[in-house]
Amino acid sequence: MDAAGLQRLIQIIVEELAAAGRGGTPARCLCHAVLYECCPDRLQGILDAGATRIGLHATGGPAGGVAAMIDHTLLKPDATRVEIEALCREAAQYQFASVCVNPTWVATCARLLRESAVRVCSVVGFPLGATTADTKHFETRRAIFDGACEIDMVINVGALKSGDLRLVERDIEAVTLPCRESGALSKVIIEAALLTDDEKITACTLAKAAGADFVKTSTGFGPGGATAHDVALMRRVVGQEMGVKAAGGVRDLEALNAMVAAGATRIGASAGVRIVQESRGQQAPAAAKSY
Repeated sequence: MDAAGLQRLIQIIVEELAAAGRGGTPARCLCHAVLYECCPDRLQGILDAGATRIGLHATGGPAGGVAAMIDHTLLKPDATRVEIEALCREAAQYQFASVCVNPTWVATCARLLRESAVRVCSVVGFPLGATTADTKHFETRRAIFDGACEIDMVINVGALKSGDLRLVERDIEAVTLPCRESGALSKVIIEAALLTDDEKITACTLAKAAGADFVKTSTGFGPGGATAHDVALMRRVVGQEMGVKAAGGVRDLEALNAMVAAGATRIGASAGVRIVQESRGQQAPAAAKSY
């Protein structure tokens, strides 16, 4: 990005920050601190009735229902081959959007799911985001080579908080470029729990400028997970052109509905089976920790 491009990017971020701070910003509900039109309590009846698209913000309801919104996730460091195989069987059975796994399991999942419509998602720079851009570039290319169709990368949080916007955009582009070349989706994890609202706005603007397909709230390994407030803020910044993925702490149907109402179009959860069973009125297993 040249000097003129950087200046334009800074101008866009300043405009977004100014918009967020104006007295005339849209009203927020007191119960969830999200835009009033997105309040989960206002929209719960509509969601329960089967709505898959609500107004301008809840645009994530695909034809496949709840399961088609979920990245069925297993990212714990001690995950075994048996657990990964079970994850893939569940994903194929329930027709989740993808399985989200660490890079070492991508080839295994791609082989197990090759006869299925379920995609394979992998993580890059995970969970800290503190590796270099060239390392993330190689990780991305290798994951795609092994069979990943979607990449969830973690931004360089320290660089963002240091105000080094050029470095952060290059960091994101190191992933989005090979994704575009191969037709893979790119998702940018901003780790919202570590950021101020102004920094969240900046991170989302940089992700949009770098050509990412989604912004994502959290790794699930940070100090906090997805909140309706963060999802609504991210949706406002990226508009309708990008997806918003809520991840971390989404353990049941109520939490999923709140994220969709706030503007999420994809959900990352290890409790996907429980959520789908709840949506079908079936007896759900105990909630698991969501990564």
